[in-house]
Amino acid sequence: MSNKHVLVLPFPAQGHVNPLMNFSREIAKHGSKITFVSTDFRHTQMMSAMAPRKDSLLSSEIKLVSISDGLCPEDDRNYFRKLFVSILATMPTRLEELIRGINESNGDGKISCIIADGNMGWAMEVANKMGIQGAIIWPASAAYFALTTRIPNLIDDGFIDSNGTPMQRHAIQLHSGIPDVYPQNLPWNCSADQAIQKSVFDYFSRCAQALKLADWWLCNTAYELEPAAFSLLPKLLPVGPIMASDQTRNVGGQFLPEDTSCLNWLDQQPPCSVIYVAFGSFAVLDPIQFQELAFGLELTNRPFLLVVRPDSCNILNDANLNKYEGTRGKIIRWAPQPKVLSHPAIACFISHCGWNSTLDGITGGVPFLCWPYFADQVLDMKYICDVWKVGLGLESDQDGRILRGEFRKKVEELLSDESIRARSLELKEMVRSVTEEGGNSCRNFNNFINWLKKG
Repeated sequence: MSNKHVLVLPFPAQGHVNPLMNFSREIAKHGSKITFVSTDFRHTQMMSAMAPRKDSLLSSEIKLVSISDGLCPEDDRNYFRKLFVSILATMPTRLEELIRGINESNGDGKISCIIADGNMGWAMEVANKMGIQGAIIWPASAAYFALTTRIPNLIDDGFIDSNGTPMQRHAIQLHSGIPDVYPQNLPWNCSADQAIQKSVFDYFSRCAQALKLADWWLCNTAYELEPAAFSLLPKLLPVGPIMASDQTRNVGGQFLPEDTSCLNWLDQQPPCSVIYVAFGSFAVLDPIQFQELAFGLELTNRPFLLVVRPDSCNILNDANLNKYEGTRGKIIRWAPQPKVLSHPAIACFISHCGWNSTLDGITGGVPFLCWPYFADQVLDMKYICDVWKVGLGLESDQDGRILRGEFRKKVEELLSDESIRARSLELKEMVRSVTEEGGNSCRNFNNFINWLKKG
C-alpha cells in the first residue's frame, strides 16, 4: 500500500479549519502527504498567526496552499450572501485548476483523494468530475448533519418553503433522542434579510445534494454523545473528538496568534477556581452587553480568563483592556483553548456553544454556562443542558441581553452543583475512551486510513 496524496478543503472559518487541520495531522502520521487548501484571505491570516513560532511549523507532510474565494481583500467575509455566492462562482473552477497543476507537476504525486468539509460539499462534484475519490468530514454535530441532509423533507413537511424561510413555529423533532430545533435556528436563517437567507439556503442545498457523491461521510463527534442521530444516518461514521496532539496542538490552523501567557497565569490560580469565557470566532457583543459581562464576572469574586477578539467588541482596544481586568481577571485576544480547558485551575466555561468549543469543554471535563449566538449553537446548548446535563443556560432580559446579576447567579448555581461536575468528569472519560484503541471513533478512523491507502 503506497502513500497517498490527499487534498483537504475546509470551509474558510476558524471553527472549520481547526478540526480539519487536526484531522490532516492524524492522516499524515499514517504516511499520506497532505495539501491543505485555504482561501487566499484565510491563508494570509494563518501564515501571519504562525509567524512568531516558525520553529514549530507543520510537518513536511502537510503543505499549505490557497485559492481565491473570489472576493477582494477588503470584503467582509462575515457577509454571508456575498461570500457564499462568490465561493460557488469561483472556487470549484479554481480547485480543479489547482488539482490539475499538482497532478501535472513533477515530484508531488497525483491527488488520490479529496477530503472536504461538509460545508464545502460542492467539492465532491469536482472529485467526481476528475475521477478522484472523495470523503466529507462534518465538523459539527451529527444531529445538525441530519438536519442539513433532510432539506427536501423539511420542505415537504411544511417547516420551510423552497427558499428556506420558516413556515411554522412548531419545533422540528428528528428523533425522540435528539433535542428539537426551531426552523428559525436552521443554519441558513442567519439574517432577517430574505436575499441573504436565500443565498445561504441555496448554498447549503447545493452542498447537501453533492454529499451523495462522497465515498465516506465522517463526523467530528462520538457515537456515545448522540446515538439517536446515528440511527438516522447509517452512512455517517464518527471519528471524533478530533483533537491535536500536545506536540502539534493548533499549530498552523489559527487565524489569530495564541496568547500563551494565560497558561502561566493559570498556573498561579487555585484548582477549580477560574471562570473561562470565550465566544468563538463569530460572536459580537455590543458595548452594553460587554459591560454587563465584565461587571458580572467581577461580582462572582472569582478569577476569570476572558477572550476578546479584536473584532468582537468595538469599545475595546489594547490600551483599555486593563481597566476591565480588575484585580482578579486576565483578558486576552485569542487563547490556546484546548490547553486552557484541560488546565486544573478552570472551574467552568461560559461559552457560545460552538461544536469545537463544546468538544473542548467536554474533553476537559468542564461544566458549561451556555450563551449561544446562532445556527447550531442552540442545538449544542440543548445537548449540554438537557441531554448530557453538564451545564446551565443563561437567561436574557426583555432586550435580549444577559445582565450582571444573571452571570453571578448562574455561576454560583453551576459551581455549587456537584452532580454537574461529576457528570462532566464522566463525559470526559467517555470521550477519551472512544479515541483510544478499540473505541468506536478510533476503529472508524483506522478503517478510513486503510481505505485511503488501498485507493
